[in-house]
Amino acid sequence: MKTELRFRVRSYECDSYGHVNNAVYLHYLEYARYEFLRDIGFDYPAILAGGYGVYVSRVEIAYKKPARADDELLIESLPVKKGAVSGVIAQKISRGNELIAEAKVTWAFVNEAGTPTKIPAEFDVPGLSPETN
Repeated sequence: MKTELRFRVRSYECDSYGHVNNAVYLHYLEYARYEFLRDIGFDYPAILAGGYGVYVSRVEIAYKKPARADDELLIESLPVKKGAVSGVIAQKISRGNELIAEAKVTWAFVNEAGTPTKIPAEFDVPGLSPETN
């Protein structure tokens, strides 16, 4: 399932060059992934209450064009890989027809100690897998 999140760039997210600071994109991507998880029925609060977590283990970002204050951006999030413990979500940030940035985010399901662990059946929702999309 591909999900979409639209929002407007706020002026305080821009650097001295007048464009969105590259570190701010991590916040954008995190926000969009959380909304993606909500959209597919992944109950993140229940996971935390159960003593589990979902950690980001790798982020690859390719910056294509700058975004500026007041730009309306769209982030598309789509699962592209899933195993028993981890997976990858692909994300694209665009402004209209212009690609602003692309990212691949690798995540891992962890237990209370922060050790990677198999996703319990009750949290292994179909939307995490690319083949269900």
